[in-house]
Amino acid sequence: MTTVRHPVATASDDVVGRRSAEERAPRSSSAGRSPVRRRRENWKIRGELAILLGPALVVFVSFVILPVALAAFYGFYSWSGFGTPTEFVGIRNYVTILTDPAFHEALGHNAFIVVGSLVLQGPLALGLALLLNRKMRFQSLIRVLIFVPYVISEVVVGLGWGLMLQSGGALNGALDKIGLGALRADWISDPALAIWTLLIIITWKYIGFAVILFLAGLQGIPEELSEAAAIDGASYWQIQRHIVLPLMGPTIRIWAFLSIIGSLQLFDLVWIIWGQYVASTAGTSTMATYMVANGRNAGSYGYGSAVAVVMFLISLAVALLYQRFVLRRDTAGALTGGTK
Repeated sequence: MTTVRHPVATASDDVVGRRSAEERAPRSSSAGRSPVRRRRENWKIRGELAILLGPALVVFVSFVILPVALAAFYGFYSWSGFGTPTEFVGIRNYVTILTDPAFHEALGHNAFIVVGSLVLQGPLALGLALLLNRKMRFQSLIRVLIFVPYVISEVVVGLGWGLMLQSGGALNGALDKIGLGALRADWISDPALAIWTLLIIITWKYIGFAVILFLAGLQGIPEELSEAAAIDGASYWQIQRHIVLPLMGPTIRIWAFLSIIGSLQLFDLVWIIWGQYVASTAGTSTMATYMVANGRNAGSYGYGSAVAVVMFLISLAVALLYQRFVLRRDTAGALTGGTK
C-alpha cells in the first residue's frame, strides 16, 4: 500500500501567496485620490505664496515698475506736465540728452564720486572696523559716534556743512583764529575744490554705514582661524591680510555695490548745499540735479522723464555688469565649497 504525501505549506509559500493576492486585488480608493490631494496641496502652496508675496508685489509694481514705464512713455513727448501729452517727438529728447555737454559733465561728476567714494571710504571704513573689532575702552560709544552721521537727515547735513564751508563760515573763521588764514578758500564755490569738498562730506556722512557693515562681516569670521594662525607664528597684519581680508570679500563687494548705486543716484546733498545754479558752475552737478534742473524746474516734464530713463538704464547696466563679473563668485558659493 503506497502512501500519498501531501505537500507541506511553508511560511515562504504563505508570504508569496499574500503578495500575489495583494497584486491581484484592486487598488484602494485612497490611492485614486492621491492626485487630487497633490493638486490641493499645490493650490495651498500657491495661495500661501499669493498671500505673502501679493502685497509686496503690488507695492513694487505700483511704485517701481509703473513709474519707470510712465517715465519711458512721457520721454517720447514734449510735455509740460499738464493734461495729456500730445506732442510726440520720438527719440529727440534722448538725442538731446546724449549730445548735451552739461549732461556729459554731470555724468563725469557721478563717475568721479563713484571712484572717490570707493577709494576713500573703503580703506578708512575697513581700518576703523578692524580697530573697533578689538577689545578697547569705550568701544560701544565710538561705534555709535561713527554711525551717527549716517542716521542724520541729509537736509540737516547739507545745511550744516553749507554754513560751515561758505566764505565767511566757521571753517575759514577758525583758520584765521589759529593763524592759518593763508589756507582760507571758497570751499563750495571754487570749481577746483567743490567736487573734493562734496567727496569729503559724502565720506563723513556714509562711512558709518560701511564700518557697521564691515564689523558685522568681521564678527562672522571664526576666531579659531586667527588663533590657529597666531599659534603657527603669523603676525597680526599677516592674519589680517591672508585670513581676514579674503573672508571679508563678500561683505566688501556688497558694500561696493551699494556705494556705486548710491553715488550714481546722488542728489540731495548737492541740491541742498549748492542749489540749482551753483551746482553746475561749481562743478558738482550730477545726473539727478541735471534731471530736476532741466525737467521739472524748466517746465519740461517730458525731457525730465527721458533723463530719468537714461539714469535708470545706466544704473541697471552697472548693476548687471557688477553682478555678472563681481558678485557671481559669491552667489556661486565660492566660500561655501560650491562647484566652480
